[in-house]
Amino acid sequence: MSSVPATRSDASYLFSAPVIVAALGYFVDIYDLLLFGIVRLPSLAALGLSEADISVTGASILNWQMTGLLIGGILWGVLGDKKGRLSVLFGSIITYSLANIACGFVQDVTVYKLLRFIAGIGLAGELGAGITLVSEILPKHLRAIGTSLVAGIGLLGAVVAYFTVEFFDWRYAYFIGGGLGISLLLLRIGVFESGIFKDLKEKEHIEKGNFFALFTNKDRLGRYLRCIGIGLPTWFVIGILATFSNEFGKALGIAEPIKPGLSIMWCYVGLSVGDLCSGFISHWLESRKKAVFYLMLFTLVFSLVYLFAGIKSVSLFYTIATLLGFGIGYWAMFVTIGAEQFGTNLRATAATTVPNMVRGTVVGMTTLFAIFKDSFTVIQAGALVGLICFAIGIFCILTIPETHGRDLDFLEE
Repeated sequence: MSSVPATRSDASYLFSAPVIVAALGYFVDIYDLLLFGIVRLPSLAALGLSEADISVTGASILNWQMTGLLIGGILWGVLGDKKGRLSVLFGSIITYSLANIACGFVQDVTVYKLLRFIAGIGLAGELGAGITLVSEILPKHLRAIGTSLVAGIGLLGAVVAYFTVEFFDWRYAYFIGGGLGISLLLLRIGVFESGIFKDLKEKEHIEKGNFFALFTNKDRLGRYLRCIGIGLPTWFVIGILATFSNEFGKALGIAEPIKPGLSIMWCYVGLSVGDLCSGFISHWLESRKKAVFYLMLFTLVFSLVYLFAGIKSVSLFYTIATLLGFGIGYWAMFVTIGAEQFGTNLRATAATTVPNMVRGTVVGMTTLFAIFKDSFTVIQAGALVGLICFAIGIFCILTIPETHGRDLDFLEE
């Protein structure tokens, strides 16, 4: 059942209020999600940390944020299936907005960790709820394009975050991010709930939002784990190659220091373009799997170039970062696959937890990266982490069921 008239044009579906709000919500989500990565060096230096301490403490704070994403993913996912997609969409926005405003006042590393943890909890809900809502209100022939628009527009938040930090002090960058989120809440007028969820809500005998149900059925667990595995290469690129690009730049012998914030920005420029393209590629190929697989292979090739081609030019380094971003532009299709794999009574739970489980694996990636650096070079350590991520990702996309054109009005028994 659709919440909008069937006689409407494709354009009116794609530019309806829920799609616009989901896209802008993800824009603010990405701004706030990546802001710490961009201000990591200046903010920790301002708190009095040495260069050596900044590397260790920065990774620790990032891990706290990502742990918050893991916990928040479960919390918001369950609420999305029990209370509705809109309640999560706006509840998550207010949580991370207030946490980011508080980050602008931070004076202590311990408080910084706690606030990034709370921000992580808030940031966990927006994407999954938005993609679930958009997937359920759009006709199935427009789902790939619609979710790509949400992700493509949303990912430009990283570019705005970078330039905000360039022109303003890092504390003001946090204030701006929080203010954008609060402002976004005013746009909730005119946004309607998914008709599919409204139908489900009336069926009181159906169990909704049971996170543990994802683990009680072998087939369902297999689909869930594969959804997570598909996303691993995306956060290998963001969480390792881009975030620690200053270390890779030194290891490659690039004379001019590489700025992690700039690497992240260029990566997300490519990611935004890739996300916009991935929906059209999936639509053209009539396959989610093929679109994701081809982009994953593209990412693998340029990861090898990044690590082993002997890059010496700063401009070439950032160009490769942009191409890596384009490759992981299958992020929109990856989250869409997560929504399409599961019935309405578990859809928000799956679609919200899957991307946050992937984000949460950054804790493991950064830990492995640090361990490998004790025995190998920075380049080799990065390559070993990448090998694990791509091996899992390729296996999962090749073995997961195809969901292109699937009717989403079904339940998980």
